[in-house]
Amino acid sequence: MATSHRQFKDRIYEQFSRIGKAVSAPKRIELLDLLCQGPRTVESLAQQASLSVANASQHLRVLRAARLIESEKQGLYVEYRVADVEVCRFFFALRKLADSHLAEVAQVTQTYFAQRGVMAAASAVSGDELLRRVRNGEVLVLDVRPEEEFRAGHIPGARSIPIAELKARLRELPRGREIVAYCRGPYCVMAVDAVELLRKHGYRAQRMEQGVVDWRARGWRVEKERERVLS
Repeated sequence: MATSHRQFKDRIYEQFSRIGKAVSAPKRIELLDLLCQGPRTVESLAQQASLSVANASQHLRVLRAARLIESEKQGLYVEYRVADVEVCRFFFALRKLADSHLAEVAQVTQTYFAQRGVMAAASAVSGDELLRRVRNGEVLVLDVRPEEEFRAGHIPGARSIPIAELKARLRELPRGREIVAYCRGPYCVMAVDAVELLRKHGYRAQRMEQGVVDWRARGWRVEKERERVLS
């Protein structure tokens, strides 16, 4: 009887370890982060994560074997997505655990911003403060992620201008309103780049650390593009 109990526990924890093994590579964690922003092809994931398509495919196979992601044929391409919302909650919990227990996370972040000499990191506004300002119509919320991520889910009322297009589309933004830019979360630098560019051209701009994953984790509503079309 004792042996059967031991075998049962060993088999259970072996299954748990499959998740740990799947996220044991930094690039696979980054791929999960990207997929929590929205579905993507392997080509898009490879570009965003600075991987070859072959390497990205290998990492995706590991994540899929652990049932963390799924794939579906879309025309000529294969589209990958997280298996369900629990995967993004797991990613969020993993990130929060690292934030609170690994001092190196803060050290790496501080060193990066110090080397850039930017002030945007210190002027990030909290999600609660942003929510109050948005409800009062006090700020323009700017989503600077790629358009495909915006369509998959964004903060209600946000305007989409991908960082790569921002400089050419500055005229679309009103100068009389404060702008709060956000991207994929506290370690995404697209919003930092956006704030730098906006301030350089005379706009009042701040960065929000929270992204869509953070909003979902708080239980706040995330809007999808089709919702705006139907409303």
